[in-house]
Parts: sequence; C-alpha cells; structure tokens
Amino acid sequence: MSMRIFLLFCLLPALAGCAFVSMTPSGARVRVLASAPNGCESRGEVVVTMTHRVGPYLRDALRVRDELEILARNQAPALGANRINPMQEPANGRQRWAMWRCS
Repeated sequence: MSMRIFLLFCLLPALAGCAFVSMTPSGARVRVLASAPNGCESRGEVVVTMTHRVGPYLRDALRVRDELEILARNQAPALGANRINPMQEPANGRQRWAMWRCS
C-alpha cells in the first residue's frame, strides 16, 4: 500500500468528526423552537443539507444535527425570520425547517 493511501485512511476518521460550518453573527440571534409558535408570521421554509458521510465513514449524528441547525439559523435572517423550528428529523444530511418572524 502506498504512503498516500495509508495517510488517507488515517485521516478519514479524523475528518468524519470535523465541524464543517460556523455560526454567523446574525444566525446567533435566531432562536430555535421545538414547535411552531403562536402569534408569529410565517416566513417560509428552508431545507438545509450537508455532508453526513466522509468516504466510507458516517459522521457523528449529533454533530450533523447541530450543524444542520446552524445552517438553518444562518439562513433565517435572509428571510426576515428570528425564530425557527424543525419540521422533520434529520435524514442523510438533510432537514426541513420552518422560519418565523416573532415580535
């Protein structure tokens, strides 16, 4: 086995746990709700996706879930939303979110 292939196999498990996304300042101001709120204006829905598999390795499911939430929070301000809630559980690196504008 060549040295490059050996190094690739050594690095894949480390990459499988890496964080690929970071929170934006505007995304940090978006609150995550467990369910649809009362008295708020719907601002639409978004579907966020990310890498859930690196080569043959599945990434940690909790990290993928957290990063999908970060992606949704980062997208909310562009729609004028300040609250979000998940509409479904994450599956294969994909999740649908509802966007809300609450006072």
